[in-house]
Amino acid sequence: MKQTLSARITRTLTRHRRLIQAIAGAGLYLAASLAGVPLLWILLGASVLGILTGKVFCRWLCPIGFLMEYMMGMSKDTRFQQLYQYHKLGCPIAWVTGFLNRLSLLTIRHSSTTCTSCGACDRACYLSTLEPAKYSLFRKGKDSPADAYACSRCLACVQACPNQSLALGQRTGGRQ
Repeated sequence: MKQTLSARITRTLTRHRRLIQAIAGAGLYLAASLAGVPLLWILLGASVLGILTGKVFCRWLCPIGFLMEYMMGMSKDTRFQQLYQYHKLGCPIAWVTGFLNRLSLLTIRHSSTTCTSCGACDRACYLSTLEPAKYSLFRKGKDSPADAYACSRCLACVQACPNQSLALGQRTGGRQ
């Protein structure tokens, strides 16, 4: 299947997401600590980014998120891995951008015409694996994890889809 330019860019970025997060997180840490950039400016910047893309800050830019993901990867214990959700409780950026997931200009879009219902996207999505009775990216009657407060747009679901039935795209009315 021929990939669109947007799909190729998304897949390439997703493959290198942790490296991007490490570099961006280190840059933000240095900006705040050494350059004296006020945390309010970082919060405002993340909020503007949240309006455009939703909760991407946590999985793409956050230095603490990078450390949490690194620590989660050291253990196969799912209870330990669920701690990723708990560290966000004290983060004002996670609050603001999580709320903006339902309103952001970009979201994860699902194409039912190419979807074979293989479930690869749900197996890749950490929200769908934590709460399979509530969330699914392709099943009707379930909430889309892309609109959930906790979805941090890691795009693992997009990368996992063998038919390119999921893509990061512009939000339109109704379920994406």
